[in-house]
Amino acid sequence: MTRITFGTDGWRSIIAEDFTFTNVSYVAQAIAQHLQNTGKAAQGVVVGYDTRFLADKFAQTVAEIMTTNGIRTYLCRKFAPTPAVAHAVLAHQAGGAVMLTASHNPAEYLGIKFIPSFAGPALPEDIDPIVNYLKGIMQTKKVACSEQPQKDLIEMIEPQPAYVEHLETLIDFAAIRTAGLKVVVDPMYGAGTGYLESILQKHGCKVEAIHNWRDPLFGGALPEPTGQHLGALAQRVQETRASIGVALDGDADRLGVVDPEGRYYSPNEILVFFMEYLINTRHFTGAVARTVATTHWLDRLGAYYNCPIIETPVGFKYIGQALREQNAFLGGEESGGVSINKHIPEKDGIFAALLFIEMLAKTGKTPAQLLQEIRERFGPVYSERLDLRTTRAAKETVVEKMQNWEPDKICGLPVKKLTRIDGLKVELEDGSWFLVRPSGTEPVFRIYTEAGTEEQKRAIQAEVQIALGV
Repeated sequence: MTRITFGTDGWRSIIAEDFTFTNVSYVAQAIAQHLQNTGKAAQGVVVGYDTRFLADKFAQTVAEIMTTNGIRTYLCRKFAPTPAVAHAVLAHQAGGAVMLTASHNPAEYLGIKFIPSFAGPALPEDIDPIVNYLKGIMQTKKVACSEQPQKDLIEMIEPQPAYVEHLETLIDFAAIRTAGLKVVVDPMYGAGTGYLESILQKHGCKVEAIHNWRDPLFGGALPEPTGQHLGALAQRVQETRASIGVALDGDADRLGVVDPEGRYYSPNEILVFFMEYLINTRHFTGAVARTVATTHWLDRLGAYYNCPIIETPVGFKYIGQALREQNAFLGGEESGGVSINKHIPEKDGIFAALLFIEMLAKTGKTPAQLLQEIRERFGPVYSERLDLRTTRAAKETVVEKMQNWEPDKICGLPVKKLTRIDGLKVELEDGSWFLVRPSGTEPVFRIYTEAGTEEQKRAIQAEVQIALGV
C-alpha cells in the first residue's frame, strides 16, 4: 500500500514507486484544499521544480490540479532553486508555493515541499491539515478534475530577476568587486545552476563553474555539498589558485565551502564565521537560533557578545520561525541550512555563498585564518554525526532505552543538563555534549557529539553506543 509520509521538510519518495503522478495529484489536491480553507487560494500559488527526472512534468500536474480548483498558478518556466521559489511567494504576494524537489537525496528520489505565504518551511500547523485532507483524498481517490484545465489561470514566471534584485540589497558587491577574488562554483548539476555564476560575473568577480548543467543523475553521486562529494571542486580550486570554492546542493538551499588548500569547511564552522562576522563587521544585534544538533561554539560566542542563543528542534522550519518571531538575526543548522532575518526565513545556499565571499572580501582573510582566530579566542571543538543503521525491532528497544536513560556521568564527567525536545540531548559539565535522535522513517539512529578533543569525542560516542546498544 502506498505511504505518503511528510518528514522534516515535505514528502520524498522514489520516482515510479510511490512518487507517481497519481500520488502527486492527491498531495496537490490536499494542498489546494488547505489554501482554500485558509483563505489563501485567492492569492494564487507558485509552483517550482528542480533538475530531477520528470520534475517539470510533475510540476505541470500540480499546476493543473491547482487551476482546476480555481487557483491562479505562477509556474516556473524552468528549474529553479528552492530559495528563489520561496522568494517568488513574496514577489507575487502568493498564498504559498509548491516546490518539486528531493534536495540532496539520491537521483531516484523526488519530493514535494509546501511553502506557506511567509516564504519559509511549513510548520506542523501548516502540514497537519494537509495530511488530514490527504487521508480523505486517498480513501476516495478523488481530485478536482476537468477535461479542459483552466490554462488561463497559469502564468509562466522566471523567479531569478526579482530574487537576484533582493540579494543585491543584502550583499556588499562593491567590496567583492574591489577585493578581486577568484571563485569556483559547483552547483552539482542542480537547480542552482546559473545563479551564483551570473550574479558574481555581473558584479565583477572572477568566476569559474563546474558541473553547471542539468544532469538528473547528478554525475552518479549525491548532490550534497559535503566534504566527501567535493573532491572535484577542491581539485579545481587548487589548480586555478582560486580564493574560494563554493558548492550548492540539488535545490541550492545548502552551502559547501572549500578553501585554496582544498580544505572543506563544515556547516558548524561556517555558522560560527557568520556569527562573528555579522556581529563585528555588520553590527547585527539580537539572538542566534540553532537546532539541538548544531555546534555550541555559537553559545561560546553568545556568552562573549551577550547574544542570546535560541535552541530549536531539528528542522529549518523552527529556525525560520525564530527568524520571524524571536528576534534572531542569524539561524542555522549543522546540515547546512542558514539564513538571516533580513532575508527569506528559508535556508539559502546561494545567499550563504555570497555572504561567505563578502566576508572574505571585507576581512581580507582566508577561511583558515578566520578559523584559527576563532579557535584561539573561544577554544577548539570537535563535532561529528554518526549514522547507525539497525533493525526495526531493535530500533524500538533502543528508543525505549533512550526514554528511560538518565545518566549522572558520561566518561567520568558529571551531567549538567538533559533535554528531550528532539531526541535525547545530554550536556556535560565541561561543555561537551551528545544528542541521540532516531530517524522518523528509517531504522537509523543519529548520534551527534561535540567535545574539546578528538579523543574525548570518541570516548563519548563509544560510551553512548554501549549504553543504548546501537
